[in-house]
Amino acid sequence: MKYDTVVMGGGLAGLICGIRLTQSGLSCAIVSAGQNALHFSSGSLDLLTHLPDGQVAENPLAMLDALSEQAPAHPYSLLGADKVTQFAHMAQSILQQSGIRLKGSCEENHYRITPLGHKRMTWLSPESVPTVGLHQQMDSGKIAVVGIEGFLDFQPQMVADELQREGLQASAHYVHLPLLDRLRENPSEFRAVNVARWLDRPENMAEIVEEITPLIADSDTIFMPACIGLDSEEPLLELQKRLGKPLYLLPTLPPSLLGIRLHETLLKQFRRQGGILMPGDKVTSVNCVGSRIESIQTRNHGNISLKAKQFVLATGSFFNNGLVAKFDRVYEPLMNLDLCEISERAKWTHKEFFASQPYMAFGVKTDRLLRAKKQGEVIENLYVAGAVLGGFDPLTQGCGAGVSLISALHAANEIVNELDKNKAVQAEVVQ
Repeated sequence: MKYDTVVMGGGLAGLICGIRLTQSGLSCAIVSAGQNALHFSSGSLDLLTHLPDGQVAENPLAMLDALSEQAPAHPYSLLGADKVTQFAHMAQSILQQSGIRLKGSCEENHYRITPLGHKRMTWLSPESVPTVGLHQQMDSGKIAVVGIEGFLDFQPQMVADELQREGLQASAHYVHLPLLDRLRENPSEFRAVNVARWLDRPENMAEIVEEITPLIADSDTIFMPACIGLDSEEPLLELQKRLGKPLYLLPTLPPSLLGIRLHETLLKQFRRQGGILMPGDKVTSVNCVGSRIESIQTRNHGNISLKAKQFVLATGSFFNNGLVAKFDRVYEPLMNLDLCEISERAKWTHKEFFASQPYMAFGVKTDRLLRAKKQGEVIENLYVAGAVLGGFDPLTQGCGAGVSLISALHAANEIVNELDKNKAVQAEVVQ
């Protein structure tokens, strides 16, 4: 099987890269081993919230030069401020074109409200998530934080207490929904995704409205756990319409409905544009000729090779087994690619739990075009995107999603340009 590009990994980076490639008319296949980190995310996307020295990045694009000085190996630093700015705007456009309703701008971060009621800085947030601008006070009037009786992954009193500490008027409530009694009997089944399957049914809407209405009589705004709208926002919009008040969702413990919906929306867009997804498959071997990859083989396709002109490695970090850590070493399992400098074992972690952990910056070493290196030599047609890259801490620097989006779009852009050049050369030869 032959394609213009084969992407290894079906998470945020892999899907965005695939969408950009198919949008440009190229054939693309994504080999995806299984569930990805989006299913465990809040649905919000970070670009850059802090520099390595702890300085807050309220305007992320304006901080890229300072980031380059402090972290020259960061993927943003390798690409340069101009490209990061270009791809940040492109990411916003592609997400919107894919049907994902997000609010925010790469020019200035905003705060989203977390499941504990705290404010956390971010770049883009779902329209359904409560947010507030920098240096602003949330203007929501009286807030009713409504939890679901028996649902342990969301505690409305904790949220209400934190909102009150922020100077807001908030009260906590629990709604009892008899239609969920079957789930309530088994706590392991009482999770956001399963709850949503019941709340999303049109025939249950009247009962939900009837139970919630008395709880919110004195409130202006409603906060609920993200347990409604698994496949689309329609059930949420219908519930908000019937309640007659603004309704916002707070992400819950994984699996996260907002993260799942983001993944599914991107996947639909990729397939809609002609992309091929190979789910539940895994790359088993990579065949190189000189400094280029010629083909790969996967578990499900046996002896049938997947051939392509270009390849993208977007297999994720430790969570997705894109990197593997043993007691005495860390390695990239697919090709044993070069990794960014890794210190001795005792220095992989910091004794302070909330400090930046050194192992978070482990990842594949690349050139400035984000092409992988092996034994110091660049693999000419293998771009690296997302969490498998080294040189950045996605948590303390607040840049995980941004690195995935921007490195993926950079890889796609380079591939499109390279194939266009080859076509132009071939046309000249024919003439």
